[in-house]
Amino acid sequence: MTDNIPLQPVRQKKRMDSKHRGGCCECLRCCGRREPRPRTVWLGHPEKREQRYPRNVINNQKYNFFTFLPGVLFNQFKYFFNLYFLLLACSQFVVEMRLGALYTYWVPLGFVLAVTVIREAAEEIRCYMRDKEVNSQIYSKLTARGTVKVKSSNIQVGDLIIVEKNQRVPADMIFLRTSEKNGSCFLRTDQLDGETDWKLRLPVSCTQRLPTASDLLQIRSYVYAEEPNIDIHNFVGTFTREDSDPPVNESLSIENTLWASTVIASGTVVGVVLYTGRELRSVMNTSNPRSKIGLFDLEVNCLTKILFGALVVVSLVMVALQHFAGRWYLQIIRFLLLFSNIIPISLRVNLDMGKIVYSWVIRRDSKIPGTVVRSSTIPEQLGRISYLLTDKTGTLTQNEMVFKRLHLGTVAYGLDSMDEVQSHIFSIYTQQAQEPPAVKGLSVATKVRRTMSSRVHEAVKAIALCHNVTPVYESNGVTDQAEAERHYEDSCRVYQASSPDEVALVQWTESVGLTLVGRDQSSVQLRSPGGHILNFTILQIFPFTYESKRMGIIVRDESTGEITFYMKGADVVMAGIVQYNDWLEEECGNMAREGLRVLVVAKKSLTEEQYQDFEARYVQAKLSVHDRSLKVATVIESLEMEMELLCLTGVEDQLQTDVRPTLETLRNAGIKVWMLTGDKLETATCTAKNAHLVTRTQDIHIFRLVTNRGEAHLELNAFRRKHDCALVISGDSLEVCLKYYEYEFMELACQCPAVVCCRCAPTQKAQIVRLLQERTGKLTCAVGDGGNDVSMIQEADCGVGVEGKAVFSSVFYFASVPLYQGFLIIGYSTIYTMFPVFSLVLDKDVKSEVAMLYPELYKDLLKGRPLSYKTFLIWVLISIYQGSIIMYGALLLFESEFVHIVAISFTSLILTELLMVALTIQTWHWLMIVAELLSLSCYIASLVFLHEFIDVYFIATLSFLWKVTVITLVSCLPLYVLKYLRRRFSPPSYSKLTS
Repeated sequence: MTDNIPLQPVRQKKRMDSKHRGGCCECLRCCGRREPRPRTVWLGHPEKREQRYPRNVINNQKYNFFTFLPGVLFNQFKYFFNLYFLLLACSQFVVEMRLGALYTYWVPLGFVLAVTVIREAAEEIRCYMRDKEVNSQIYSKLTARGTVKVKSSNIQVGDLIIVEKNQRVPADMIFLRTSEKNGSCFLRTDQLDGETDWKLRLPVSCTQRLPTASDLLQIRSYVYAEEPNIDIHNFVGTFTREDSDPPVNESLSIENTLWASTVIASGTVVGVVLYTGRELRSVMNTSNPRSKIGLFDLEVNCLTKILFGALVVVSLVMVALQHFAGRWYLQIIRFLLLFSNIIPISLRVNLDMGKIVYSWVIRRDSKIPGTVVRSSTIPEQLGRISYLLTDKTGTLTQNEMVFKRLHLGTVAYGLDSMDEVQSHIFSIYTQQAQEPPAVKGLSVATKVRRTMSSRVHEAVKAIALCHNVTPVYESNGVTDQAEAERHYEDSCRVYQASSPDEVALVQWTESVGLTLVGRDQSSVQLRSPGGHILNFTILQIFPFTYESKRMGIIVRDESTGEITFYMKGADVVMAGIVQYNDWLEEECGNMAREGLRVLVVAKKSLTEEQYQDFEARYVQAKLSVHDRSLKVATVIESLEMEMELLCLTGVEDQLQTDVRPTLETLRNAGIKVWMLTGDKLETATCTAKNAHLVTRTQDIHIFRLVTNRGEAHLELNAFRRKHDCALVISGDSLEVCLKYYEYEFMELACQCPAVVCCRCAPTQKAQIVRLLQERTGKLTCAVGDGGNDVSMIQEADCGVGVEGKAVFSSVFYFASVPLYQGFLIIGYSTIYTMFPVFSLVLDKDVKSEVAMLYPELYKDLLKGRPLSYKTFLIWVLISIYQGSIIMYGALLLFESEFVHIVAISFTSLILTELLMVALTIQTWHWLMIVAELLSLSCYIASLVFLHEFIDVYFIATLSFLWKVTVITLVSCLPLYVLKYLRRRFSPPSYSKLTS
């Protein structure tokens, strides 16, 4: 039933997303760039280019030399909070509006701007140095003059570039030649697409057959390539050689490409450059760096607007009480300037300094050693995160697969019993050679052991043969490469494969006695425990695909001539291929619940006639023009029937240290975790279970692959009926859902306790972050370790008490005359009050150990109560109360000494400020006491220099001291009583923990 859930299609809105580099053609036109077009690239002849291509330069900076200062200032003054202080300072250049010396306003503002500019400059310099390191990497280029060295930034379209093993590919290229004997190479692509699997790449067959690499310059050939785009999983092009008879034409696909930001994992390769600079696939999948502002800053900015509105109202009231006499409009401006200290610039100073201290604390945290804070403007964001989006590979896991379990149905072997497996393998290859062939007189126990040894041997041999792993031998300083390969030297052998779990399986068979020592495109060599080499001929191989979820291989044992078809794959597909059994489904479920990635291994013996019949049909199907893939699959499926179930294997991706307790803590703190990965669905699901991202009591809904609106509608309806269910969805299905049912999908996904998005492209990761921000309005934090995570990280968010002094003017006939002038204003905004307020960054509601023990406390931060409108209003009322007490208390107690009103009120103000900071503190730190005493000492010491404003002899009298003490106590003591009563009768949630 699909009519019970009304799903509304998304209305396509025309919008320009300036954050995305791979924007539409309109964006390219307005930026002065040409539309991307298909291109013809001649090998080794960049001068034959038919259009102008961008330089091969990587640039991740936000500004350049000319835009740095304007850009930084614009990002500061586009917010009202900062613009307010700029306008305030500029107004003092007008004589009629001047209330004091210019330095009164420009020194604090200049200090804030200087800190900001220095911080931004430091971050830009660090970014520039990283870009320079990448752009300055040296590569070898084939030219008519021979091989020359060239910087990565000087590489052009059409250049023939040589890339060594473990070297980064500098540009998007077509693979022409390799030094590997098997005529292929492996790529590490985790920095591009996040997938841990190594990718097998094949060179153009025409160029691979050339005698030497220099012959590439002697032939007349070119590559026709599609226009630059963001699709890293597909490519369409052709290779043409014109000087042969007849001309050679080869189709090119993704398996012939070497994308930039990948790393060569085997051999030395030669490629021709197709795309450079901003047209690279990796660059088009990243977003422009942007300046982030924290939610706290936005809230302060909003409160500043409210306060400014209050200033306008109060100024109008003051002028109205003067009956708008004279140049009343000028009086309004003067009152606005006079009351401007209601929004103290010291708040801006303290915010910036507090962020710097938080960043410093993060860097010095012993629990996260080596942490570097790249941006010091948003550290407080970490305290208000609602969604944590994380990569899998290298973030949750170490990308190291470990073999954990071998299950034979009647018996299972774990890590603690692998010596038994090894014993069975040794008995097969050693004891049989020593014992007579007759079995008469053997005990039942011996027969049982032989039967079990045979089963274990067949399972281990199948695992050692059914894979795509290639052993490679390297020089170790003692043995050279050729000798190591000839003698199968163990210390020089390295396994290469397209998947780390494949390597884990082969490493395990080596540990139990059956070692993979050699492989090429037609044969495999295994070494038995006794050192004997077992030779197998590869007759056919059927690679693993995302759709089939299985791989197979047909081999012939050279010693016996036996032909065997081995297959391994996911249990969901293998269950219908193997012979009937009563344990497969149950044991697969048990192993999966342990977080293991389960593979089912099976075999089928073939006669020579059966294989010849299959080969004839298989070759004929591969030659078909129409429905080739379907016909090939049908022929293969004819073999995949009634196969003998050998075993189950369980491998586990090693998790990072403390991942499970960390995810548990985040879940208890009310933070939802989404895993966005480029890895396969099965791997991502297993990791989610293993890391306890999905708890044992939660169901998992695997969103089936959808390709159109109708399928998406049906699947969303099926998903809506699930409750408290984690979601696993592939990138392709996600794209369809967001295209037609964006609102409905995000609504359902946000209700899930956890979400896993697999096969995610970099742009999709950033899109998910952006949609979460737009749909929920909550703060997001993105965590990743690869280049494919940059867009997601850039898109994510991760990252007051107001003192009033306005009462004097209403007492003195509403005159627009400042009470505190010159250095008194600067001193109050900086050295007199900055240290105590700044020391509040050391305050803690509870100890860090208690916070980690009770992560539910984090939920209070998500509510934002410390800076709510209610809290803001309370502090405004407190400010009005204290300002009134100070002024009217001075009037009542100092009638005869009223000429000393500045000394009276300012001293009371400083003492009140220090006591209010003390009232706010929850947990005292010795630096807080130092800050309080230092501020008081600075005020007392500065009295020597402030004789222009304050009479030192007057404030030394006993009468002054006790009366100021009374005013200060009346302004602060009621607040202390209220705080005590509140903690007594309405304690906060954490008070029981602290007690």
